[in-house]
Amino acid sequence: MESTRRSFLKKVSAAGLGAAGLAMAGNAEAAINVSSESQAKKKKSAGKDDGKLRFGFIGTGSRCHEHINNVLAIPGNKVVAICDIQQGPIERTLKHIAQFNVPAPKVYTGSEFAFEEMLNNEEFDCVIIASPWEWHVPMSVAAMKAGVPYVGVEVSAANTLEECWDLVNTSETTGSQLNIMENVCYRRDCMAALNMVRQGLFGEMLHGTCGYEHDLRDVKFNDGKNYTYQKGGELRMGPEAFAEAQWRTNHSVHRNGDVYPTHGIGPVAHCMDINCGNRFVSLTAMATQSRGLHKFIVDNGGENHPLAKVRFNLGDIVTSMIKCANGQTIIVTHDTNSPRPYSLGFRIQGTEGLWMNDGDTVYIQNKSKRPHIWDSSDEWFKKYDHKLWANLEAQAAEAGHGGMDFIMMYDLIDAIRNKKPAPMDCYDAAAWSAISGLSEMSIARGGALVDFPDFTRGKWINRKSKFAI
Repeated sequence: MESTRRSFLKKVSAAGLGAAGLAMAGNAEAAINVSSESQAKKKKSAGKDDGKLRFGFIGTGSRCHEHINNVLAIPGNKVVAICDIQQGPIERTLKHIAQFNVPAPKVYTGSEFAFEEMLNNEEFDCVIIASPWEWHVPMSVAAMKAGVPYVGVEVSAANTLEECWDLVNTSETTGSQLNIMENVCYRRDCMAALNMVRQGLFGEMLHGTCGYEHDLRDVKFNDGKNYTYQKGGELRMGPEAFAEAQWRTNHSVHRNGDVYPTHGIGPVAHCMDINCGNRFVSLTAMATQSRGLHKFIVDNGGENHPLAKVRFNLGDIVTSMIKCANGQTIIVTHDTNSPRPYSLGFRIQGTEGLWMNDGDTVYIQNKSKRPHIWDSSDEWFKKYDHKLWANLEAQAAEAGHGGMDFIMMYDLIDAIRNKKPAPMDCYDAAAWSAISGLSEMSIARGGALVDFPDFTRGKWINRKSKFAI
């Protein structure tokens, strides 16, 4: 492992850390050249309709493979086209799809804007975007403007407040349903806790904690050749690991804020009825000093290594506190540069009790076995298992991330087939992702309180949740 780390450090040093990411970000801003005028032409040339939902994928890394697994595991779907700028991921994806004994999809490649050609030429029921973060918004906006009815975008959906508004404005203008692909919202324990919230077990909601607490030092400095690393409970390796390191590390160089908030805030937001009778109103954030990545370089490459001179802006631990319109508070933590076990740190607390993910405990006043003594959450969650999990446990058993990827895709496909609103729509994508830009803003101002935009423009007061009902 030591030689592998040094190999990566040497390679990135020669290339110039962050250069690739900056170039991609700049080009991404110039994207979006897709017109919905091509829809009539596409429908005319689409051929006979076989009744299957038509999926397209932009970005063909390992995340794409997981989505393809679930799309093809559910009857009535097909993969029409895929798009990527790198030939290696395309070839691996084609081999992956071939295992299902289905027709090979069309391939779009050759330039950073090949996705525009794909969107102009093909007719889709849903396009899934699993590209580096800088491209999420340009590609989502392009797909919606191209008339794709449902667009699934990986997390985080956006990096800045302006990008959050781009998602909302485009979805509202085009009528296309944007769905943020936040799989943790479908984690079995999170859904059981949400079920308990909706049935009033915890009383009136008061407070929540969550975050992304995950040692990613091996991810950010990984050449992908000689060892695996663990991500979300899965082991990954190879060129895709190196590709992720190239763009992910760049954010740690140039940004200081919660750059990846949605895994934590998504489930808590559902429990707090955010955008559906409640909303985020303000945020304050602070960051510790940045030490972890520099120490990792020195420990594995030596004090004289060229990258030891790189200044990483991202604080090792970023803490954001959010105030909600109905009075609740939420603490969100980002911690990816420190040695620590993985945790999303969930705590859902109300006037009658609470659930804490770390320790897997539940306590409910007058209903727990003994006063002031924790119950195991397993006992409660078996009783309040969400119906999606109760009905789909067998199908989800082989899916990624403990099955929640399958449950998420099943719920999205159900919405598409029945022409229902997206389960986690543009307002969710914007509100959850806005924590990134707002936390950066607050930290830059010394922890100042910043106002949270109302992306629903007042509709939150009367909106009803569409998630897992």
